[in-house]
Amino acid sequence: MIVSINPDNPQARRINQVVGCLNKGGVIAYPTDTIYGVGCDIFNKKGIKKIHQIKQRDPRKPFSFICSDLSEISQYAQVSNLAFKIIKRHLPGPYTFVLDATRIVPDLVTTKQRTVGIRIPDNNIVSEIVRQLGHPLVTTSANVSGDETYQDPSYIEQDWGNMLDMVVDGGLLYGDPSTVISLCNDQIEVLRQGCGATDWIHQL
Repeated sequence: MIVSINPDNPQARRINQVVGCLNKGGVIAYPTDTIYGVGCDIFNKKGIKKIHQIKQRDPRKPFSFICSDLSEISQYAQVSNLAFKIIKRHLPGPYTFVLDATRIVPDLVTTKQRTVGIRIPDNNIVSEIVRQLGHPLVTTSANVSGDETYQDPSYIEQDWGNMLDMVVDGGLLYGDPSTVISLCNDQIEVLRQGCGATDWIHQL
């Protein structure tokens, strides 16, 4: 099922439809501020395992997840003063910040070192979905691991529609993946260069 939502003014009724799907254990594709993602409620273990299967992804590889705001991040990650300063300045935006996880985070989305990748995309649709859901949303790129990402949600529906419970159409997306930066132990390390600039790191 494909559901079109206005990226500038998301329709409340359709957002509720998506959240209802997630609350029932659904796995969805959705737009971010970079590329299309695939995800489910962070506490949906069956959904997380299903995403591994859809993407043909190494089950030992952790997922990132989307939070609604800074206060929610602090529930799921240990945020130092430096990390808070950086996150506040650059989120919402095209970054994934890696931090030490708190106990509430399910093992399925963490590394062996108990770290997590956290996003707050600058996208009205997914931001509203996460706010209404009340939990973080697992996020990973909408593609088979190693393949090109989808830019057109109609192709996601065409290729993956029988495996997903819903595809949220927020228009065409032509971005690169997010930039991944580790902030663990207040050591700033760029793990993947993507959409987000990193020149500001040298100015800290």
